[in-house]
Amino acid sequence: MTAYVIAHLREAEPHPEIAEYIERISGTFEPYGGRFLVHNTAHEVKEGNWPGHVVMIGFPGVAEARAWWDSPAYREIAPLRSRHIDGDIILVGGVAEDYDQTSVAKAIREAVTPTGPAPA
Repeated sequence: MTAYVIAHLREAEPHPEIAEYIERISGTFEPYGGRFLVHNTAHEVKEGNWPGHVVMIGFPGVAEARAWWDSPAYREIAPLRSRHIDGDIILVGGVAEDYDQTSVAKAIREAVTPTGPAPA
């Protein structure tokens, strides 16, 4: 099942370390089957507030995404970004092709529906 690393990065002043990070990052995730899905593109906020930028990297699976994140190659360059850009980064697994969201809705309905006999 596909996995994604999603970053919500805040605005930052240009810095040579950020440029180096961007130059080197794809070399760290390519061995794990990763690729940019969203990078250096504008986003349109439809609800709420989302200042900054969105970056999304896709991987063949959660194991590959975790292996990349923990890899010596990525750990070496991560401070080049984190010293200069604040943000939030998550790793999330995708859903299977046969995913059926109605089972989630059913579980929610069951959780909020009173059990036991109907009132008289």
